Amino acid sequence: MKKQVFRVDSDGFNGAWYPTKAQSKKGFILMLGDSSEDRMAKTGAKWLNQQGICVMAMSPDKKDYGHHSYPLERFGKAIAFMKAQGCEKLGVVGASTTGMMALLAASYYPELSLTIAISPPDFVMEGFYRDGKDGATERPGDYESSVTWQNKQLPFLPYAYRHPEYWQKIQEEAKAGGDKVASRKMFEESERRHPVGEEERIRVENIHGKIICIGAEDDVLWDTCKYIRRMEERLAGLPHDSAFESWLYEHGTHFAFPESMLKMMLPVGSGLLVSFMFKAGKEHKKECRETRIDIDRRLRKALAAW
Repeated sequence: MKKQVFRVDSDGFNGAWYPTKAQSKKGFILMLGDSSEDRMAKTGAKWLNQQGICVMAMSPDKKDYGHHSYPLERFGKAIAFMKAQGCEKLGVVGASTTGMMALLAASYYPELSLTIAISPPDFVMEGFYRDGKDGATERPGDYESSVTWQNKQLPFLPYAYRHPEYWQKIQEEAKAGGDKVASRKMFEESERRHPVGEEERIRVENIHGKIICIGAEDDVLWDTCKYIRRMEERLAGLPHDSAFESWLYEHGTHFAFPESMLKMMLPVGSGLLVSFMFKAGKEHKKECRETRIDIDRRLRKALAAW
């Protein structure tokens, strides 16, 4: 079966359907990369196809690679389509900001029985734009949530800084740490100024099935291991019917992906991207690779058992 692309329609849905050769009854919603058809999305879809899983890759509006006011209802549209294709088991996977979206989607849609979040926060993030305004690669909106539900902004953690200071602070932190991008201190300052309240937290207790959260202590975008531990603590104090697994590593950076998936994307020097982006990836190449190999092994096993 060939890939089927859904251009942005009246609902703003933008996605690409990557079915397996023999129509599988397992389907995953995948949010990786900046587009449902970019190299990261295609690689993730191919990797999941190899595990016998059909994939609906989703992304924000293809003309805007930021994340702001993304309607969670688009996940419902993807679920309806996948069911119509014969998918009986449905899951979702995301990384970084889309790791947050994966967790949020699963908390709203009980049909999703396996949720995989790589380097996620445990709260709703403020929205951000990547429109090049004033030469900045990224900027926050005017206090706009990253996601909406039923046309209403979900409560979010506001960034500590506004434009243009926001991107200036990210650049300063990256330069000081020897990374290409870093914002961990900015998120720490954001929480200092506005402690994350109940309204901003992701209701992980509403997620069904299995939840797998993956993170590394040397993540310089944000303290994802702290956020994952907070989700685990939250579930310990609330009734829920999910099984939560936290895969935490000392080394792995923000790009805690399966090794074979990275190799598929970059056949020559799969670890070069990690080394190029993050100082920890350069200084701990061996450890980061071992982390990715372990994630690869465990994810394959989890997907096969699902």
